[in-house]
Amino acid sequence: MLETSARLLRLLSLLQTRRDWSGADLADRLGVTDRTVRRDVDKLRSLGYPVHASTGTTGGYRLGAGAALPPLLLDDEEAVAVAIGLRSASGGTVAGIEETSVRALAKLEQVLPSRLRNRVNALQSAMLAIPGRGPTVDPDTLSTIASACRDHERLRFDYRHRDGENTLRQVEPLRLVHTGRRWYLVGFDVDRDDWRTFRVDRLTPRTPTGPRFTPREPPADDMAAYTAYGLSNAAYRYQAVVTLHMSMTDAAEHITSTAGILEPLDEHRCTLRAGSNSLDGLAIWVSLIGCDFEVHSPPELLDRITGVAERLGRAAHRSQPR
Repeated sequence: MLETSARLLRLLSLLQTRRDWSGADLADRLGVTDRTVRRDVDKLRSLGYPVHASTGTTGGYRLGAGAALPPLLLDDEEAVAVAIGLRSASGGTVAGIEETSVRALAKLEQVLPSRLRNRVNALQSAMLAIPGRGPTVDPDTLSTIASACRDHERLRFDYRHRDGENTLRQVEPLRLVHTGRRWYLVGFDVDRDDWRTFRVDRLTPRTPTGPRFTPREPPADDMAAYTAYGLSNAAYRYQAVVTLHMSMTDAAEHITSTAGILEPLDEHRCTLRAGSNSLDGLAIWVSLIGCDFEVHSPPELLDRITGVAERLGRAAHRSQPR
């Protein structure tokens, strides 16, 4: 049987790994009686951990949220993941959290065992982050949106369009999506009666949020793929469908998820779906991917590619040394 202090830590660890526990399950895991579990729960409460209990056939224990943040128990892999995440956040796309991340990391590394500290340092020494030049978002804005998504509360916000125009939007938020460079909000625009995707760095929430709403059926099962398609295709005047004579794995090294959607055909070919407001730009971009390809649509793109090829051919002929 575990000693009391070790058993308390084990009990706390179990409560953090699952939302609900029955008293019998906890007693079985700890090798003690139900009465001992109740006493240990009372000790955790005296230490500031809000452990809620319910009675009845479905009763049990649940670790809730308190007024202050009590110490957390992390296993080795979780601790390494948190440390690396905090170091990465110091140069991320969320404005204002760099210093906070460094302070949190200093506290974590102070209590890390030497074996884990060495792993974190080894990983960090091998990592090199290139500072991004893209827009950053306010962490309070992210928190407001995330809370509204969780609580099903309608959002009102001022949205700045690409041309600088500002509009007031009323949206039922569904998901926050991060592409690695930018944050996006996917939600149902009440006034436009349709699903929309908004860049978070361009919106300013109005408070308070609300009222609550009944969640609608999502526009897709895979919201990440839905958002990627919207960013790379749906928002543009022209949508191209092209067969690339290149495996999907190799093509993915040249084409990000927000630039185009890739679908495998076989081991040596894949389909590319991409959008643009410029046929000339689309023709040049596809030509520079670095493989043979076939254009299926739109037909105007094939005409532009033919024109670009002819101009390049004439330029190459004129540029030859005489």
